Amino acid sequence: MDSTAVKKYLLELQELIVERLEQVDGKKFIRDKWQREASNKTDSNSSQTSIGKGEGISCILEEGNVLERGGVAFSHVQGDKMPASATAHRPELAGCSWEAMGVSLVMHPRNPYAPTSHANVRMFMAHKPDGETVFWFGGGMDLTPYYGFEEDTTHFHQVCKNAFAPFDSSLHAKYKKWCDEYFFLKHRNEPRGVGGIFFDDLSTPDFDTCFAIQQSVGDHFLSAYVPLLEKRKDTPYGERERDFQLYRRGRYVEFNLVVDRGTIFGLQSNGRTESILLSMPPLVKWRYDWQPEKGTPEAELYEKYLVPRDWV
Repeated sequence: MDSTAVKKYLLELQELIVERLEQVDGKKFIRDKWQREASNKTDSNSSQTSIGKGEGISCILEEGNVLERGGVAFSHVQGDKMPASATAHRPELAGCSWEAMGVSLVMHPRNPYAPTSHANVRMFMAHKPDGETVFWFGGGMDLTPYYGFEEDTTHFHQVCKNAFAPFDSSLHAKYKKWCDEYFFLKHRNEPRGVGGIFFDDLSTPDFDTCFAIQQSVGDHFLSAYVPLLEKRKDTPYGERERDFQLYRRGRYVEFNLVVDRGTIFGLQSNGRTESILLSMPPLVKWRYDWQPEKGTPEAELYEKYLVPRDWV
């Protein structure tokens, strides 16, 4: 199990994605390198929490020409005791030392006709007292449009399917279904977007195969998303479309804070808050019990796109 190779790939992937999106936007990302030493944190009850060491690079673009906010973050963190969110399904690993590394990104375009997209690839290792190391990979990508276009959604799902073509033919259907189920706001009874692919806990058949799957998912993000961004970034829009975009972004915030395992893990492990929350959109609106008018493009999003279906 070569974590060094994984780290090298993730850093290269981060830079590749940042450079390509800089070409689309015309502005540069800020590259914020950070490092943290291990320490202990004392709360108001005088109990101590161990904070593991970590390092990373948070690349952020705000108020761009195309992207209102875009973030691509790499992190490599370690700790002496597994956070509760990581042991919920693996109680036997409670108390183990651990390390995690990954690249997580989200793009929030300014134009309401251009979709938001999120992607993540990561690896986790837990080190048992007897010397055994348990690993698993996770990742995926998903699309959150504000106005639906069938050809855009089909393109995104086709590229997601292509990412698994060199591997088991059943993986795409399995991980598409997992994505539909994961990116679902139970408290709203609606999907966050039109889905994509999502996987976690991947540790079979072996390390090299799992790593290759992770790499393929990461390598397919730009071809899945950038054509859609370039196609829609200059579409004329008005106050109505902008207002609806900000309203739907509220669902994005709700998911990240209430459901997202990565956000919860990062906060529970005393991670770097600025990097964890860089996925948040810069402007959002909420309304009380709002419903779209029938026959409008806004209603079409709910009726046609925020419904799990086979797009390819």
